[in-house]
Amino acid sequence: VQLVESGGGLVQAGGSLRLSCAASGGSIFSSNVMGWYRQAPGKQRELVASMSSGGRTNYADSVKGRFTISRDNTKNTVYLQMNSLKPEDTAVYYCNLKWSWSSLYEYWGQGTQVTVSS
Repeated sequence: VQLVESGGGLVQAGGSLRLSCAASGGSIFSSNVMGWYRQAPGKQRELVASMSSGGRTNYADSVKGRFTISRDNTKNTVYLQMNSLKPEDTAVYYCNLKWSWSSLYEYWGQGTQVTVSS
């Protein structure tokens, strides 16, 4: 399974960006979770938002009210709409896909840079 991300870039504080991630190849279990993580320089990778195939969402406290995750199950694609961006949102954003079926299957995208200037 491959995850291909797009949509990163440079934006001024207060601006918006939309990230996309499409999963393809292999067999993807229909009951899964897709999400976004981020890693800033010198920091650990952290969960930003996730969404199950059934629609359940989970957000980091730092992005609640500003970021919205959505997905299109027919296309195995997940989106992250990021509004009111802050300099502290600057990081490499990684797409993640996982499901459990006797074992945990987990896949990562290559990462896309998001830079928010003050």
